[in-house]
Amino acid sequence: MARIVLENVGKTYTAPGEPPVEAVRNLNLTIEDGELLVLVGPSGSGKTTILRLLAGLETVTTGTIRMDGQVLNLVPPGERDLAMVFQNHALFPHLTVFANLALGLRLRKMARGQIEQRVREVAERLELTPLLESGPATLSGGQRQRVALARALVRRPKGFLLDEPLASLDAPMRHQLRTEIARLHTHLKTTMLYVTHDQTEALALGRRIAVMRAGEIQQIAEPELLYRAPANLFVARFIGSPPINVIEGTVVSRGGSLFFRAKYLGGEAAGREDPSGWRVADEFADALRRHLGEPVVLGIRPEALVVQVEPAAATSTIGAVIEFIERTGLAVDLHLRCGKQKLTARVPPGEPWALGQRVHLVPELGRARFFANDTGRAIA
Repeated sequence: MARIVLENVGKTYTAPGEPPVEAVRNLNLTIEDGELLVLVGPSGSGKTTILRLLAGLETVTTGTIRMDGQVLNLVPPGERDLAMVFQNHALFPHLTVFANLALGLRLRKMARGQIEQRVREVAERLELTPLLESGPATLSGGQRQRVALARALVRRPKGFLLDEPLASLDAPMRHQLRTEIARLHTHLKTTMLYVTHDQTEALALGRRIAVMRAGEIQQIAEPELLYRAPANLFVARFIGSPPINVIEGTVVSRGGSLFFRAKYLGGEAAGREDPSGWRVADEFADALRRHLGEPVVLGIRPEALVVQVEPAAATSTIGAVIEFIERTGLAVDLHLRCGKQKLTARVPPGEPWALGQRVHLVPELGRARFFANDTGRAIA
């Protein structure tokens, strides 16, 4: 196993006649010994570049990469004892599954009996034993990806680097292999860095998740904390499905209390809507007093919008119209229009909602998050 540390790592690509491209900048990241850490972010955020820097397929422009205290910057890829699993399987088409798994061990001049034992142990663990004499062309996508995982496992490296290994698979197979990877990590307790653009995959696999954007890490945290307390507006929008509701407005003071006054809500308002806005939960009051009168952004998750057919007698509500109904099985997502504002509310199944129906929303502001309008940073 291995503890991997990246200190102030940067990678800049240059080409004649072209401006330099800074793919990774001043990145600091520690993957603890035996940890499965997930690196998530949109395409082009620098995730795969980090994997390639760790594997030695790219050289760092600035900073230091260490594994168990050893500086890896100039260590050749074959001597880093890190196994990489790619999205495209990268299997040799002319070799059987057994030969694909054994090739790396043969190149290391391991004894034939030891190779046989290792290959069959890993094949049994990944349910590949019946396929050992088959060629890659006869396998399904999920089987080929299991072979790619097995080829990395059979080496018994200090760490694994997984570059979107499930991206090309269908949803049921992704779920199956995601479960298998989690089970393998629990069994092997090997250091793993898993890269994906799929936030559902990240939340399911990661004990810790690092969210990347434009070559920089925006936040590193446990899945629940990323969802409940995102560090900035980018993380709030990227993590969560359906996405968080983002409402622009200002904070005002009235009668010693703070209220959030939305900028675009209105037009369809009904019930007991308070024109002064929604009363801010006490836990946010101190931080928000420094932003009185300034533009701020309220982020509220779809499940924190309570939908009522009739307005509550003593509650400020938001009038809304249902524009689209999305049924997901365990929940129903209502896509709503409130004046110029679009909102999504997640509700339990069972209620006979209808397109065009007027409803009333009660925001649970204790579950909301406020962000600075200019920087996007969380106000906490």
